[in-house]
Amino acid sequence: MKQIDAPAFLPVSRQDMQSRGWEWYDFLVITGDAYVDHPSFGTAIISRLLEQEGYRVAVLAQPDWRQAESFSALGRPRLGVLLSGGNIDSMVAHYTAARRRRHDDAYSPGRRAGLRPDRAVIVYANKVREAFGAIPIVIGGLEASLRRFAHYDYWDNKVRRSILLDSQADLLVYGMGETATKEIAARLASGTPVSAIRDVRGTAFLAADSSACAYAKVECPSFELVCADKRAYAQANRIEYTEHDPIRGRAILQRHGERLLVVNPPALPLTTAELDAVAELPYAREPHPMYNAVGGVPAIEEVRFSVIHNRGCFGACNFCSLAFHQGRIISSRSHESVLREVELLVRHPGFKGYIHDVGGPTANFRRPACRKQLQAGMCTNRACLAPTPCPNLDADHRDYLELLRKIRAVPGVKKVFIRSGIRFDYLLEDKNSAFFSELVQHHVSGQLKVAPEHCVDAVLDYMGKPHISVYERFKQKYDSLNRKHDKEQYLVPYLISSHPGCTLADAVKLAEWLNRTGRQPEQVQDFYPTPGTLSTCMYYTGIDPRTMRPVYVPRDPHEKAMQRALLQWKRPEKRALVREALYAAHREDLIGYGKGCLLRPSGGSPPAETRDRRPDHGAASPPSQEKKRGSRKPAKKAGWAVAKPKKNARPGKKRR
Repeated sequence: MKQIDAPAFLPVSRQDMQSRGWEWYDFLVITGDAYVDHPSFGTAIISRLLEQEGYRVAVLAQPDWRQAESFSALGRPRLGVLLSGGNIDSMVAHYTAARRRRHDDAYSPGRRAGLRPDRAVIVYANKVREAFGAIPIVIGGLEASLRRFAHYDYWDNKVRRSILLDSQADLLVYGMGETATKEIAARLASGTPVSAIRDVRGTAFLAADSSACAYAKVECPSFELVCADKRAYAQANRIEYTEHDPIRGRAILQRHGERLLVVNPPALPLTTAELDAVAELPYAREPHPMYNAVGGVPAIEEVRFSVIHNRGCFGACNFCSLAFHQGRIISSRSHESVLREVELLVRHPGFKGYIHDVGGPTANFRRPACRKQLQAGMCTNRACLAPTPCPNLDADHRDYLELLRKIRAVPGVKKVFIRSGIRFDYLLEDKNSAFFSELVQHHVSGQLKVAPEHCVDAVLDYMGKPHISVYERFKQKYDSLNRKHDKEQYLVPYLISSHPGCTLADAVKLAEWLNRTGRQPEQVQDFYPTPGTLSTCMYYTGIDPRTMRPVYVPRDPHEKAMQRALLQWKRPEKRALVREALYAAHREDLIGYGKGCLLRPSGGSPPAETRDRRPDHGAASPPSQEKKRGSRKPAKKAGWAVAKPKKNARPGKKRR
């Protein structure tokens, strides 16, 4: 769908270049995604930013990686090549948590899978080197950012080198990259050799020795050591997180054989004026029309009528890559900038009056977690929110609420929804309930998605999430406000199975909690060990890098299948696994006819394989009131009684 008076797309072919009268260009930007010129796509931001700086930029989207000629189809750029695997890691784009190949790709035209290679950054960079020889190559985006150090790779099940070595790139830009990209481009344009660009914040490079580093520095265990010693890997991961701070962070050195990886301190967060400027670059805000014949690019549908108002996340969930990519310090756009974008959306011919989201990594963060962060950086010894909020936390939604009120008042806007994540623990810390009340009245599209993730506090501690009592307090208030405002709206809780620290007994407790609260999740996410996160470190090493203490890790595929099945115990196809899991966890008391039971008795003995291998890790002891194993009559235990859900108390379709 074409936008009225939309800016022209950047050149994607020689014909496009000729139509602009170009005989040469400065930078080639390569992406593993389809070309979508929208501020939700990193390639669009970087290419438009370079254009704004006065450079000629061409975009090569999803080139055929099997032949070098496809990389030179637009000719040799004058200054260099910048490339990214796309908005998400290419291995995550291709494989499920069970390592099964995905059948589609929302970031590709027509949702077609297979248009980018596995390990896209490495493949693209090597093909560029083959096509152009000695040319500056700068890699960036999420895939490069999370793999900047030696890292455990879930798909190879081993520790891989920094992606800089395998890609043969000259520089790596990590984080969001605008400041670093502008500086690199300016130096290349001035004639500075890429090998001399060594002091740009938010970049990494390879050197012969530590004298190449321009900043205060610390060395973490080498690639060879983290491959051989899991404790050393955990120590390296802790250093990498501790120093990932733009205010107090030091450069990190990591040896790879005879070469030294130098990761400079992170770039400073963009100011409000800088973030406004990036958000308001002249994007076409649509996929390139060359994809129209095959159905466009599905990924645009979630963001076409959404607004990103912030960056960064101090929630710092241990399984999430945001803290290691964007950082924990919040940047936010001005009201005026956001309103200009909303007015632009209202003029879009496909706009129906609904702003789908005003959010970001976490929707309700618009200010630093506390006042001292901008001077002293983030604390090294604690998180802002979990397991309990820091006493210095500054929880205030007034600015966000005022912004939402202004958007609701824009002519042509019927509804403004919030669909990106809400940190409910942060919301509850705000003593003023005005935002919570207006959230329920105006900004929920039938369902509000939140992420308690689990119900066992010990597991939540490993996740870096608040304890379940906080979620339950939030739910009580949410339900109360819905009754007060005569709304029929629901909470959709996100849950993770098989996270490090979660035993089979813990998974049973989560199933009990879901049963007690009348929930049966439609979708459950198995823990996915993505590169660089603290939880992935736990998965690989069996060590919590924050404490260096052992942590149980469910790695066996069958146990993981049982944990997942327990969360969807009502499904007929899951019952055999659920029954096996209950016997393995010594929780036969949950097989019976009581309200607290998960399964009805089916007769017979426990599964043979269960008798042979009952895991001892954290298995719950049978309740003292429990009947003898094999009894059909359920045990009575305090707190198991479940109020029958209301007849219609099930999430319906999203309402507008």
